Amino acid sequence: MRDLDYLKLLSQKYPNSRKAGAEIINLRAICALPKGTEYFFSDLHGEDRSFVHLLRSSSGIIRAKITETFGDMLSSQEQLDLANLIYYPDRIISNARQTGVDNAEWQKITIFRLVQIVKCVGRKYTRSKVRKKMPEDYAYAIDELLHNDAKDVDKKQYYQEIINGIIDVDAGDEFITALCGLIQNLTIDSLHIIGDIFDRGPHADVIMNELMNFHDVDIQWGNHDVSWMGAACGNTACIANVLRIATSYNSFDVLEDGYGINLRPLSMFAASTYADDPCDNFKIHQLDENKYDSVEPELAAKMCKAISIIQFKLEGQLIMQHPEYEMEDRLLLNNIDYDKHTVTIDGATYKLKDWNFPTVDPLHPYNLTIEEGELIHTLKMSFIHSPLLHKHIRFIYSHGAMYKICNNNLLYHGCIPMNNDGSFVEISNADGSFSGRSLMDYLNQMCIDAYFLDEVTDPVRKRKAVDLMWYLWCGKNSPLFGKDKITTFEHYFVDDKAACKETFNAYYSYTDNKEYVEKILSEFGLGCAGSHIINGHVPVEVKNGESPVKADGRLYVIDGGLSKAYHEKTGIAGYTLICNSHHLALAVHRSFTPGQEYTPKIVSTEEFEKRVMVRDTDVGRELKKQIDDLKELMEAYKNGLIKEK
Repeated sequence: MRDLDYLKLLSQKYPNSRKAGAEIINLRAICALPKGTEYFFSDLHGEDRSFVHLLRSSSGIIRAKITETFGDMLSSQEQLDLANLIYYPDRIISNARQTGVDNAEWQKITIFRLVQIVKCVGRKYTRSKVRKKMPEDYAYAIDELLHNDAKDVDKKQYYQEIINGIIDVDAGDEFITALCGLIQNLTIDSLHIIGDIFDRGPHADVIMNELMNFHDVDIQWGNHDVSWMGAACGNTACIANVLRIATSYNSFDVLEDGYGINLRPLSMFAASTYADDPCDNFKIHQLDENKYDSVEPELAAKMCKAISIIQFKLEGQLIMQHPEYEMEDRLLLNNIDYDKHTVTIDGATYKLKDWNFPTVDPLHPYNLTIEEGELIHTLKMSFIHSPLLHKHIRFIYSHGAMYKICNNNLLYHGCIPMNNDGSFVEISNADGSFSGRSLMDYLNQMCIDAYFLDEVTDPVRKRKAVDLMWYLWCGKNSPLFGKDKITTFEHYFVDDKAACKETFNAYYSYTDNKEYVEKILSEFGLGCAGSHIINGHVPVEVKNGESPVKADGRLYVIDGGLSKAYHEKTGIAGYTLICNSHHLALAVHRSFTPGQEYTPKIVSTEEFEKRVMVRDTDVGRELKKQIDDLKELMEAYKNGLIKEK
C-alpha cells in the first residue's frame, strides 16, 4: 500500500468511498475514449500569416469536417464561407455587417451550422472536457444546444428560445465568435512546435502571441530560438546574430514594432561608418514588406554589414575564451591578408569580394572599436529591457525543452550528434562527459541556467551558460545546429562555393536507417513498436523526390519550408504532422495568399492497427495511476486505516 500520509492527503479531495468510487468510474470512462488529435509543426520562421491560418484551420481538417457534416446540403462556396468564418470570425462578421448580411436570419442559420460542426469535432471528448473549453459567458447556452434532441418535442420551443434570446439581446455575433473559437479549440487537442519559431519571416512575435493563447502547447527549442533566448540572456554574439538575420531579411517590424528594439543607433553607426560602401554583398532578402518605419534597402545593407562585422568579432572572442568549443577554424578575421585582399580558410586562399574593413585592426582584429562597444552595449540594453520579448522567452522556457517524449514519440528539432561509425558524439568539459540523452539533458539545464541562474549566486556557471547559448546556435556538436561549421563569413566575403560548404553531422546519413533510428529511440527509453522520432531543421526537398518519412516510417522530418526563403528549394511550403486516434497523416502546405482558399493536401502515412484510446497515451497512464491510488484509498477506508467523512 502507498504511504499512508499520501492517502490521507488524497482523502481531503475524496473524503469517502462513494466519492472515490465515483471518480474511478469517471476516470475509467475517460480512458475508453479515443485519444485527442495532436498537431506537429516545425520551422515556423516568423511566417505569422501562414502559421495562424494553418492553426485556425487545423491544417485543413476543419474544412474536411464541414464536408463530413453537411455533404451536399451546402454548396462548395457555402462550405468555404463557413470555413473562413470559423478561421477568422471577427473579420468575416465585420464584413457581413458592412454588406448588410449580418441579420437575425443569417445569425440563426450560422449558429445552427456551427453547432453541428461543434458536435462533429467534439464527439470524442467528454461533455465535461468540451464544457471546460467553452467561454464561460456562453457555456450554458452552448451546452444545451449541443445536446438538443430533434425528436424531443417537449423542448423544441426551449431550444428556439435560447437562439432567439441570444439574438434579441444583440449577442449573436459574440455567440458566433465563441462557437468558432470552440471549434478551433476542439479540433487540435495538443500542439507541438518542433523548433525555429524565430527569424527570416516578418512576425515571430505574432506567432508567440498566438501560441500563448493556445490551450495545450509545447516547444522543442531550435537553433534560431536559442539564439533569441541567448540574446534575451544578454549574450552579445547572439544579439548581433539576431540583428544580422533580421536586417538581412528585412524583418524590422518584429524588432522595432514587436519588441521595441531601438535600431536607430545601429542605423546611424552604419550610415556613418559605411557611408561610401554600397555593401553589395549584404543586400537584403526582401520577402516581406515592413509595416512601420520602412528602412531603405541601401541603409539596411549597411546595417547588416555593420552588425555582421561586430558579430564576427564577438564570436571570435567567445571562441578564444572557450577552447572546449573546438571552433578555432572559425577565427577568420586574423586569416585575412588586408593588403592582398585574400583570406585563408582551411589551408586554401581565396580572393575577397569585399575588402572594406574600416573598423578592423589587422593586429587585433577581434577588438571592438569604442563606437562598436558603445553600440552593442546600447543594443544589449534594448534586448534586456524589452518586456514583450521576455514575456515570450519565459513562455518558451516554461513550455519548452531540448526534447520531449510524448505518447511514445521522441520530439527534437535538429539531431542527436553522432560519429561516422554511428556512435553518439561525446562532449567533455569541466562538468563531465555527455552523449546521447545525457548530452541533451545537460544542455537543457545549461539553457535554463543561462536565463534563470542568479549571477550573484554562481557567476562562473552563469557566464558559462550564457556563452553556451551562442555555441548551441552554431557549434559543430550542437544538437540544434547539426553541421561541422557555419559559413556566414564565407557567404558574405568569398565567391567560391566550395568555401561555403557546410557538412551535416553523421546523424543525417543514418536517418533512413531503421537500425540507427531505433538505437536513438532506445537511448531515450522508447524501444517499443509504434515509436517515432519527429524532428525538423532540415527542409525536405520534395521537388527533388525527397520524402519526409524515413527509416520505414520510424522518423519524420517535418520541415518542408514554411518560410518563404525555402519555397523555391523545397517546392512546397512546409508540413503539418497530424496524429489522431486512427492514423498519422501529413498535411502538405502550399504558399499562402491571404483571401484565397487554402486547404492543404492531407496524406495518411501510417494506419494504426487498432484505434488509439486515451488509455494508450501518456494521459491514460497517468489516469491509471490515479485509479490505482483511489483503489488503495478505498481499501484504506474499508480497513479503517483512514476514517471516512
